[in-house]
Amino acid sequence: MGFCAFRKSFKLLKWWGFLRPFSVMLIVVVMVGVLLMVQTKMKNFIHKNGVFVQFDVKEKVGMKNLELLKVKNRSNKGEILSTCVGPYYDWELFAADYEEMMKTLKIFVYPDAFMSNKFSTFSSIFLPHTNPFDPKLGNYFSEHMFKIALLGSSFVTKKPEEAHFYFMPFSINVMRNHPRVHSASAIEDFVAGYTDRVSSEFSFWNASGGADHFYVYCHSIGRDAASKHQKLHHNSIQVTCSSSYFQRLYIAHKDIGLPQVWPRQHEEVVNPPDARHKLVFFAGRAQNSLARRDLLELWKNDSSFDIFSGSSSFPYKEGFRRSRYCLHVKGYEVNTARVSDAIQHGCVPVLISNYYDLPLANILDWSKFSIIVNERDVPHLKKILLSVPKQTYLNMYNNLGIVRKHFAWYSSPKKYDSFHMTVYQLWLKRGLHRVDW
Repeated sequence: MGFCAFRKSFKLLKWWGFLRPFSVMLIVVVMVGVLLMVQTKMKNFIHKNGVFVQFDVKEKVGMKNLELLKVKNRSNKGEILSTCVGPYYDWELFAADYEEMMKTLKIFVYPDAFMSNKFSTFSSIFLPHTNPFDPKLGNYFSEHMFKIALLGSSFVTKKPEEAHFYFMPFSINVMRNHPRVHSASAIEDFVAGYTDRVSSEFSFWNASGGADHFYVYCHSIGRDAASKHQKLHHNSIQVTCSSSYFQRLYIAHKDIGLPQVWPRQHEEVVNPPDARHKLVFFAGRAQNSLARRDLLELWKNDSSFDIFSGSSSFPYKEGFRRSRYCLHVKGYEVNTARVSDAIQHGCVPVLISNYYDLPLANILDWSKFSIIVNERDVPHLKKILLSVPKQTYLNMYNNLGIVRKHFAWYSSPKKYDSFHMTVYQLWLKRGLHRVDW
């Protein structure tokens, strides 16, 4: 029995020795076939940020002139561009979280914002502005529009225990024009005194050390408003147009950049690219900026540049409408409303402003609709702009049309406008640990 079993095993080994090369070949053929199938399938995809975007295999598509693919957003009835040239880092992730914010976020506003105008000589500092579209507000428009939009929104709650954040409704711009609080030192004293009053009269401040409290301003003097109250400076969130991480009182991971927008009640009509015959436009005062002085000195005689020290020789809007690139050059502060002006007019912003913590930079990929130039590279500006491929410029121009809604304020707030996008920045900072009331 044992011998027979041995003979059978020996025969099987002989057959295996004969067939083994063929079995290996068969395995190799199967693996090659699978790889070819996968390769053929993947020819119809482009890989971007870990996500594959499919194109029509019947179309002949070149990498330099890819048609933008519109992907239906599951949380929005509209269509948002979601490709390698779109302006968002991750539209679907943002849109889903935005919808959650709309349903969930609650903000408690301290009662000073609702008191009678006759109640105190300082009431105007807290009350919403009665005419926010007054052109005289200029660069401080966003500060007032945020308060008006918030007080009329569904985010406001009268139940402080359910709030994610607490709004301190003082206005730096109003204080700056107030007869009793207009100096920088008086504003700092007023803000410190108000914070002490809030922390003593309400338990909400002490529950988090002020870390879930915020205030909003666009006036440059507001950057020192918290300088006389250590916890307000270190813990609370300042929502500011002057978002410069070079400034000692701005903390980039804590504070929020606010889109600075000029009063505008109607959407601008945008010129197409082929109607833009000038390369560059800029008009602004030069005396408070070395970068501006260098710009004017170097490029004032270039016929492809429309640049002016002070006002332009034609209507301001016309400069944005007829130029491909519009310069935002640091003045006294890193920020101006020129960025939003350029976006609204379809002129690609060129940001020449070091240390500018750009608004909405955790959602928007600014490189997809603007060009960022270091101040020391002003001598190379023309070379930089002329080196931009035509298709890249067209992509940036198209992306301006997508992001412009984020840089606009409305009497009745609209989805994804400056108000909602700024509130979303707050939403991302929620979840702070609190002690008991």
